[in-house]
Amino acid sequence: MMKKQQINSAEENLNARAHLFKALGHPVRLLIMNLVLTKARHGEELATILRLNPATISHHLSKLAAVGLLEARKDQYYQSYSLTKNVLQRSLDEVIRMPQPELRAKVEPDAYRQKVLQIFFRHGRLKQIPSQSKKQRIVLAHIAAEFEPGRKYKEMEVNRILIEYHDDVAWIRRALIGYKIMAREKGVYWLLDSAENSPAPNESA
Repeated sequence: MMKKQQINSAEENLNARAHLFKALGHPVRLLIMNLVLTKARHGEELATILRLNPATISHHLSKLAAVGLLEARKDQYYQSYSLTKNVLQRSLDEVIRMPQPELRAKVEPDAYRQKVLQIFFRHGRLKQIPSQSKKQRIVLAHIAAEFEPGRKYKEMEVNRILIEYHDDVAWIRRALIGYKIMAREKGVYWLLDSAENSPAPNESA
């Protein structure tokens, strides 16, 4: 239940941010925002200044007010509009950047990795070696999960583990070293940290 509430909250927050940008995504609305910077103005006044139909201005004003950019106030016979207090003090970073819990509730960061694994593995074995380095990293990191951190392995032990995944044990072994997922010295292998973020053998770090 709590997870569902978090997702709904993140959805509402994301929609609110998107609606804010959508409301500003019209030249007339940007002009209106600039015209009410210095003083409150009513719809008829704005329509005259911008040479537009009052109904059109009313539509744009309602869009800006709906996302909290403008405040409406009754002024005798007219509805005057002014900028919401401190609305322009928010930076673009504040508007765009989402708190990590909300971002995690909205997206599935691991989705690409899962997709790659589904494509290249079948019944636990590697069907083919990916040609792209990014996908190779993902595949190799998945295979490397079979090795225990801190433990030293002889080459024969490494081969026994790798053969369960693919017949080309030599390529996988070299690639694990090349991508700095594992290290080797005098025929002994061990895991290194940061498996999927290491550069490809022919890439600079």
